[in-house]
Amino acid sequence: MHFQSRQTLEYNLIKEEVGRYAVSYVGRSLIAELEPMSELTAIHRAVEETAEAKELLMRGSSVPIPSLEGIEWVMSLLGTGYLFNEQDFTAVGVFLNSCGQLRKYMASKDASLRIGVYASSLMELKTVKAEIERCIRFGVIDDGASKGLEKVRKRLRVTKDRLLKKIESVMSRHQSILQENLYSMRGGRYVIPVKREYHKQVKGSVLDQSTSGQTVYVEPEEVAALQGELEMLTSEEAREEGIILSMLTGLIEREQDALRLNIEITGVYDFIFAKAKYAAATGAGAVSFNDRGYMRLIGGKHPLLDCMVPIDVEFGQGYKSLVITGPNTGGKTVLLKMVGLLVQMAQSGLLIPADKESQLPVFSEVMSVIGDGQSLTQSLSTFSAQMKGVDEMLRAAGRNVLLLIDELAAGTDPGEGIALSIAILEELSRRGANVIVTTHFNELKAFASAAPQFQNARMEFDPVTLRPLYKLTIGEAGHSYALQIAEKLGLDAGVIERSRQIAGSQPRKQLGEQEMRLWYDKEGRREENDAAGNGKSHAENEPKVRPEQPHSFEVGDVVYISSLGRTGIVYEKRDSKGLVGVMVQKHKMQINQKRLKPYLSKEELYPEDYDLDIVLETKENRKKRKLMGRKHVEGLMIVKEKERDER
Repeated sequence: MHFQSRQTLEYNLIKEEVGRYAVSYVGRSLIAELEPMSELTAIHRAVEETAEAKELLMRGSSVPIPSLEGIEWVMSLLGTGYLFNEQDFTAVGVFLNSCGQLRKYMASKDASLRIGVYASSLMELKTVKAEIERCIRFGVIDDGASKGLEKVRKRLRVTKDRLLKKIESVMSRHQSILQENLYSMRGGRYVIPVKREYHKQVKGSVLDQSTSGQTVYVEPEEVAALQGELEMLTSEEAREEGIILSMLTGLIEREQDALRLNIEITGVYDFIFAKAKYAAATGAGAVSFNDRGYMRLIGGKHPLLDCMVPIDVEFGQGYKSLVITGPNTGGKTVLLKMVGLLVQMAQSGLLIPADKESQLPVFSEVMSVIGDGQSLTQSLSTFSAQMKGVDEMLRAAGRNVLLLIDELAAGTDPGEGIALSIAILEELSRRGANVIVTTHFNELKAFASAAPQFQNARMEFDPVTLRPLYKLTIGEAGHSYALQIAEKLGLDAGVIERSRQIAGSQPRKQLGEQEMRLWYDKEGRREENDAAGNGKSHAENEPKVRPEQPHSFEVGDVVYISSLGRTGIVYEKRDSKGLVGVMVQKHKMQINQKRLKPYLSKEELYPEDYDLDIVLETKENRKKRKLMGRKHVEGLMIVKEKERDER
């Protein structure tokens, strides 16, 4: 799958976390090579193996996975003529013993377990194991490894005893001239410490002296002969040990193929149980897969975020793509990363933090354009970097391809960005890709409501506390709450009020949802007729649009007044004469509903339970109304502005 997207979605961080649970170099190597698969059968097998391993761990089982400590060194030198030492054979012996334990452990478990099959292929190598245990004890060659070694070591012990008794006798006679009553070794030979001024009184050879020069180390003449005999016996011992080590080296050389097979199998077990340990640590579980392109992710959580609220995501039945809206810091980007990462993890045979009832499709490719992406070295702006990524998506788009785009075309002129966004999404959908895109553009909400294979979704937001709820609601568009959030963060009140005035008065041409639906309906029928080749004229092919029913304007809706060429806010619903009360720059007037077009609904502008009097009433009148609600004030009145009649 796309390498850069794996980096963006932090797939490699997951591999690092899993790698911490591996105990062998082979297991860690398999984790490092781990990649998402696209073959459904292989994914099923890998997930089932990991789930079985996790189940064994949850039962409290201690699985005897060999650590392979020292084995990598041994295997690298096989066939080179290297003579292995006692430590090498100890490592091989421990490994073979662990292989036997693992084989017995798996044999004792349910025969239906998929992971138990591997253990049946483990080679016991009883001869090699028995010979290593007979010859090597506690990391050294045992006396009984051969008759020759046993004989020479017996003579060695006798000679050494005689030498030590002799040297102790010499020290006893010269005790008065010794620096201390201890013997030591210099150059592999026994010596006694004699005071410098008396060293000539001891017959023998001076082999060394102390740093201060006050002590001379002398080898007494009486023990020189025994020293020579000891050296000869030591050489004979080394020769006998070499024969034994050579014999053991030959054994493992002959069985190196079986050893490699055992190492491969135990490495696979280490790999599987490392995935299982990670799943147990993160509360992950197995999910089901399908080849129908249907995703139903229930209670999904980002595995690298400890306190994430579980999120549900669904597409593939009735629609293939989602346009997600909502405020900043509402969790839109986290959701994109979570979906992409969980898909990659699941297709890698990893268990994921989601409900077991979840279903995932198998994607051949997962690509993402998330984050800034600008590069000074490559002269890429934020917009340029995103378009470069989108271009790659357009080339790769097709069935079973998941595309994740964060804030599409947000880094350029809004008008051109909206047009470009719609064109890109249309083309990606035409090629059959699944797309999840986040945006703040209202026009894309209308597009998602009208375009086939698209659906709106929003990240929930508490309009009272202005805190994100991190819950995805599919089928409804969200709001950005930019002014409310800015106000809560302490932005100057005058700036906020001016922003509301500009937002309410500044006309902005946009394709509404109803117009978008009509356009798609018209285009869709035209394509059907063209494909049928019925020879009818364009006028005959064009669908007949029913007369629109009068729009029901709600208090707080923003409308476009065609006769004035500007927008206003509805303060009074339509009356029996078809007149709607509209406030334009604080001037209230009655306008015929035929001259009004929907611009923005109040749900898109304001949070639920928002006090519209803040917008529709003057500050002075709001104070008076509040005072009237508390008590009667003599002479206090609210004078309404005379309304203009624009029919």
